[in-house]
Amino acid sequence: MERELIIVLDFGGQYNQLIARRVRECNVYAEVHSYEKLTLDQIKEMNPKGIIFTGGPNSVYGKDSATYDSAIFDLGIPILGICYGAQLMAHLLGGTVKTAPVSEYGHTKTELTKEDSAIFDKIPGHVTTWMSHTDYIAEAPAGFEITAHTKDCPVAAMENEARGFYAVQFHPEVNHTEYGSDLLRNFVYNVCKCKGDWKMDSFVQATVEQLRAKIGNGKILLALSGGVDSSVAAALLAKAVGKQLTCVFVDHGLLRKDEGDQVEAVFGPKGQFDLNFIRVNAADRYYAKLAGVTEPEAKRKIIGEEFIRVFEEESLKIGAVDFLAQGTIYPDVIESGLGKSATIKSHHNVGGLPENISFKEIVEPLRMLFKDEVRKAGLELGLPEYLVFRQPFPGPGLGIRIIGEVTAEKVKIVQDADAIYREAIDTAVREGKMKAKPNQYFAALSNMRSVGVMGDFRTYDYAVVLRAVNTSDFMTADCTEIPFEVLQKVMNRIINEVKGVNRVMWDLTSKPPGTIEME
Repeated sequence: MERELIIVLDFGGQYNQLIARRVRECNVYAEVHSYEKLTLDQIKEMNPKGIIFTGGPNSVYGKDSATYDSAIFDLGIPILGICYGAQLMAHLLGGTVKTAPVSEYGHTKTELTKEDSAIFDKIPGHVTTWMSHTDYIAEAPAGFEITAHTKDCPVAAMENEARGFYAVQFHPEVNHTEYGSDLLRNFVYNVCKCKGDWKMDSFVQATVEQLRAKIGNGKILLALSGGVDSSVAAALLAKAVGKQLTCVFVDHGLLRKDEGDQVEAVFGPKGQFDLNFIRVNAADRYYAKLAGVTEPEAKRKIIGEEFIRVFEEESLKIGAVDFLAQGTIYPDVIESGLGKSATIKSHHNVGGLPENISFKEIVEPLRMLFKDEVRKAGLELGLPEYLVFRQPFPGPGLGIRIIGEVTAEKVKIVQDADAIYREAIDTAVREGKMKAKPNQYFAALSNMRSVGVMGDFRTYDYAVVLRAVNTSDFMTADCTEIPFEVLQKVMNRIINEVKGVNRVMWDLTSKPPGTIEME
């Protein structure tokens, strides 16, 4: 696919994916590549409109520090250095990088000193930026102009306008930096002269054409979980090759309430897509395998292995296929190889792929998309919003939202309690009692039973735990503030409507030290 490209050259920074996402939000395509794996000749062949050096954990003057061939500066391609990337630019071009007398971390007042800088266009002269560094650029290279400083950092930004080289000590990609997205937009448009041709409608159209050409008259098989990634992959493939696609939906009985039926309503015989749909209702089989098992990792392993067995059995009924499709997305590719060929992604219920399925090649239609882009593609393909914006859901499903042994009775309890909770949050947002939904929220079932009183009778029933967190990256998370009246309403409904529950608890734990899921 011919398109404008920005290369994000990664030097070990924690925000490499975020930089690429911010560039793509400007309708310009970006790819992340490791400095160790991308050669200068490959960069020339890729013909990018610009290059961004990421941050990194080292000191540029260290013996084994991440570095790159200085000939990259002779390619005539605009380059933006961020944090470590800024220091590396200074170091390679003859400037001086030293240990800073005062390290800067967090929100930092920054003064911009060049009004007509291409990357600071329409950005105020005083902004708050996000710093994270112990080294600093003590002396800018020859030909560079210092364009920003802070109280403790003399070179918070520098540029060589004639050569198209720009560097900022702070992180424009994070939300904490004011006008950070504007700075990146200015780089890709003002400096790199991009036009912005990365749009989801054109991606969907081009991908459908590519899939048709690749698959030809072949047969293709997809494990459909009902999650966003596999659903969008199924919709893309169905649009491309129709009945040549077979989707196997293994319903392990650990989905949220009514989700299995919702998946079938979209992809089944009465749905909107022309494909072969096989639903395997395997709940009893899973419950039997999980009987007596309480250890979280053991449950995960059983659920994954059983998926392999069920999927394998169904695939053998179908016979040999030419292609196996997966819902691999770009973060999986980055994490497994930083731009090199990704290792085969295990299905999110699986510890590995079935060995006995006969296929020639793996097809991953979403492998270059971030999650937000996958959702946009889903809307473009006509998938219903409730599916496209479905909350993140663990592969083992409710198996890890039930503490202790998994039984059919416990699954029904947590399904019903979770449905009440999600409905109450939806109502609270719609009625203006909450500004927005939490990034993730669910009900889980503790393994604790306690005495209660309902009517004139003593009970000895389970405690449901409610969880809600706000997060931008799911690596850290804080408990969401939910109005007490909403929680009270949820508690009353769960106690009154869900058999087997006599207590409702609220989990305040952040991540870290806790995890988002219960197990």
